[in-house]
Order: sequence, then structure tokens, then C-alpha cells
Amino acid sequence: MQDFKKLLVWQKSFELIIVTYKLTAHFPSEEKYSLTSQTRRAVVSISNNIAEGCGRFTQNDLVHFLQMSLGSTNEVENCFLITQELGYLSKEGFETLNQQNTEIRKMLLSLIDKIRKGK
Repeated sequence: MQDFKKLLVWQKSFELIIVTYKLTAHFPSEEKYSLTSQTRRAVVSISNNIAEGCGRFTQNDLVHFLQMSLGSTNEVENCFLITQELGYLSKEGFETLNQQNTEIRKMLLSLIDKIRKGK
């Protein structure tokens, strides 16, 4: 078990949550229970799975939850693409958010690889 708050990838994913919540607060009200909710759940899932994995006792369990976080980064990217296409997010806004999300994805891949090689 380790303190998830000390992981840079968790810190970055937490920052993305805050930015995403602020962004989605401006989505149309008809999106409250669909795209707004789905985007928020997906972005929160990244850090939640990192935290949950850090609370497990085996490296295999940790890797499993990091892989779940990795899947959530793809879901987040898809949500960002939808919001851009619908005009809720500018191209520049998409690029900024997606860059953050891509950085998190790369960090997760690196961490997973490091853990696997450490076995």
C-alpha cells in the first residue's frame, strides 16, 4: 500500500478533475444528466482508480486499477471530442485539456511498465 496523493500522476489527474468540473458547469442544462455527468464521472474515475489501486496489497492489483484508469483516459478523450464537436468546447480548449489527458495517459503507461518490470 502506498499514499496515492504522492503520485504525480494522481496529482495531475486531480487537476484535470477541477478544470473539467469548471468547464462542464457551462454546458447547456439539457446536458446535465448526460454529457456533463458522463464527462465528470469519467475524469473522476481516473484518480479514483489510482487511489483504489494504491490501497491494494499486491502489485498485480495496483496494475489492474492503473489499467482501469488508463481506460478512463480514453473515455475522457472521447467526451472531450464530443463536447468540441457540439460546440461546448473550443478547439483550443480541447487541445489544452486533451494535452493534459494525454500526459496522464503516458504517465500511467510508464508507471504500469515500471511496476511490471519490477516484479
